[in-house]
Amino acid sequence: MKFTKAFISIFLTLLLIWALQTKLGVVPPLGKFLSPADGFWQNAESKNILLTRDLKLKGLQGKVTIKFDENHIPHIFAENKHDLYFAQGYMTATDRLWQMDIQTRQAAGRLAEVIGPKVLDIDRYHRRMGMVYGAEKTIKAMMADPVIREMILAYTDGINSYIHQLSPRDYPIEFKLLNYAPEDWKPVNCAFLLKLMSETLAGGSNEFAMTNILRKFGPATTNDLFPDYPMHEDPIIPVGTKWDYFKPLPIPQPSAHFLASMTDSANTRPRVEGIGSNNWAVAGSKTASGYPILANDPHLNLTLPSIWYQIQLSAPGINVYGVSLPGAPCVILGFNNNISWGITNVDADVLDWYQEKFRDAKMDEYWYNNQWNKTTRRIEKIDVLGQKPVYDTVVYTHHGPVVYQNDVQKSDGADFVPVGHSLRWIAHEPSNELMAMYLLNTGKNYDDYRKALTFFSAPASNFVFASKDDIAITPNGKYPLKYKDQGKFILDGTDPADDWHGWIPFEHDPTVKNPPRGFVSSANQSSTDPTYPYYIDWSFASYERGKRINDRLSVMTKATVDSMRILQTDVYSIRAQDILPAMLKYIDPTKLDATQLFAYHEVIKWNKNVSANSIGATVFGDWWSQLYNAIWADDFADKNLQNNFPSMDRTERLLLKEPGSKWFDDIRTPAKETASDIVNRAFAAAVKEITSRCRKPGANWRWGKYKKMDIASLSRQPAFSSGNFESDGTGSTVNALNDNHGPSWRMVVQMGPKVKGYGIFPGGESGNPGSFFYNDMFKTWNEGKLKELLFMQSASEQSPRIKSTYTLTGK
Repeated sequence: MKFTKAFISIFLTLLLIWALQTKLGVVPPLGKFLSPADGFWQNAESKNILLTRDLKLKGLQGKVTIKFDENHIPHIFAENKHDLYFAQGYMTATDRLWQMDIQTRQAAGRLAEVIGPKVLDIDRYHRRMGMVYGAEKTIKAMMADPVIREMILAYTDGINSYIHQLSPRDYPIEFKLLNYAPEDWKPVNCAFLLKLMSETLAGGSNEFAMTNILRKFGPATTNDLFPDYPMHEDPIIPVGTKWDYFKPLPIPQPSAHFLASMTDSANTRPRVEGIGSNNWAVAGSKTASGYPILANDPHLNLTLPSIWYQIQLSAPGINVYGVSLPGAPCVILGFNNNISWGITNVDADVLDWYQEKFRDAKMDEYWYNNQWNKTTRRIEKIDVLGQKPVYDTVVYTHHGPVVYQNDVQKSDGADFVPVGHSLRWIAHEPSNELMAMYLLNTGKNYDDYRKALTFFSAPASNFVFASKDDIAITPNGKYPLKYKDQGKFILDGTDPADDWHGWIPFEHDPTVKNPPRGFVSSANQSSTDPTYPYYIDWSFASYERGKRINDRLSVMTKATVDSMRILQTDVYSIRAQDILPAMLKYIDPTKLDATQLFAYHEVIKWNKNVSANSIGATVFGDWWSQLYNAIWADDFADKNLQNNFPSMDRTERLLLKEPGSKWFDDIRTPAKETASDIVNRAFAAAVKEITSRCRKPGANWRWGKYKKMDIASLSRQPAFSSGNFESDGTGSTVNALNDNHGPSWRMVVQMGPKVKGYGIFPGGESGNPGSFFYNDMFKTWNEGKLKELLFMQSASEQSPRIKSTYTLTGK
């Protein structure tokens, strides 16, 4: 008996030791993770950082001084540009190493290496999308430029200098949770980060759904429900702008392909309406200082740590402040002593799907231009944690990678013909966006701004500009030359007419400088009115944010930085202004129960501001959502239509101008519903939904309570997130906080003899959840405030905001 107890005790002890050293599913080896010497305890940081620190780093050519302000933002002063980018890489890795690693893995299709088979499909999709293929072409182009080559290599060396000094105890906590070690940074990783941004801003598509809609409803109905230009619009380049500064190229002729033959098996990542960004610049004639003011707030998926990293970079020939992408050198959005710039997404149609026809199942040849052509192949090896590697053979046509391989499709004869869908995407093109950033970082005037844009291919972006003399905006990118609506539906891979036919010349991109109205702006709406001779896209963001911005800027005089801050946080609903009266006219208050009557009175007295404490905002928001779905859900129930409903703008037109339309009828019921029936049904459903979630009418019905927000961590660990918080705004207001998307960086720059910048993002500089600087700027951001940015002119400049100093020298 004693022997048995001893044996069991020894066995359990050995089992415990094994368990503590072994990764079990998603659980890291607990022995290592809990170890006081090397485990998560080592990731806790004190608010009190070292006042001074001297570091000797192999690879530096001179002395670098880094000043840290109260938010631990690094202000880097170097004696040469090599050391400047080396120090940028070193400091970015110090604060954001795991973020850089995991986002690079995501873009490269390498998540399964450290997470396991559950993310294998994500990796396979990114490989088939050609992310690696595109990054390799881009880094080759960048490294061919000696200026950018030196920048990338220095930045890479700085990152690796930090990685090489780490021991396991120093690893960021996510490495410990996932039980893997950081690997050396490679130059191509800088390109991966840019490709990831291209995917974020231009990776969604609806061509498969649109093709199925065309097949189901026919051309007339499809063109009516999905028009090429909306009812409401206030385009980026003002209406009436003349295009006489260039002679347009001939427009290609459309293909004669038969869309009914296109297949519908792919379910791509859809475009999402109601996610956007804002930027504008106001001329000195409209400001209190007499000098221009620029504002930018790119709206992206909000995460902890932030997608952005604040930094100042200063060396001979450069002194710039703004935000960078962790993993890529330069400042992406920011200002220097002479110019400022900001970016929003154009949403250009630079991603197209082609249906390819192959000779046989081997897919060695595809039919194009009336002959069989050879395909090429790329073998993608995907390593998977705990399993053997997966090998995926990706077939390429001249259009690009075949992302989707379909079941065979029956031809006119007895045979079956294999088909697939290839991807033509601007992100596959060689490009040198870092040169654009470098020229902006060092730019002095409007001419430098224009030169910089010639290097920026993707993602197509609305670049707003201000100097002390000029303002401008350019919806800029490398745009394929297409016929109208080319890419609205699946394209015919067999027909050369459906190819991209070269590029719109940069000089023909829509642009405006110092317009008479005294401002320029963008909010992802249409780039131009229909008179612009080229096709950029058929669908853009709804006009509401752009309309509100332009309305406010039009009447603004003696504008200040605070005027811009207030506009960035504006939550007035143009949508409610447009359609709420039409919705209310169908409601008979005498037929409402007590709860519905409460909702009715709240929305009637509502001031149309979507503020956190507003009950009317909750009623209108849910009511409109219910109405939108009630109108379209029956007609678009077919799964192949992928819930690709007509736009909000088209739905507003239905309500305002076509109250007798057949689309109000719910085809799932025997009755024939009218606009009045659907509006009333949607109102009742909204009140029921709000009551279900918020209980009895009262304070719990406030918008901030109803629409809770949470900024999740990149690791998806709830303990590392912001937790729920109340917020103003919705997707159609200038402050477009919606579904965990929102202003990822608010920036306002006052130009003049002495440039002053103001900015904030939701989070902090550090990616370490155990750091005081992980989330220290969130409160300021959530309150809609800005911080003056400490734009130093030299390392010797004195400021009470400087809390510590690092001195870096070579070994």
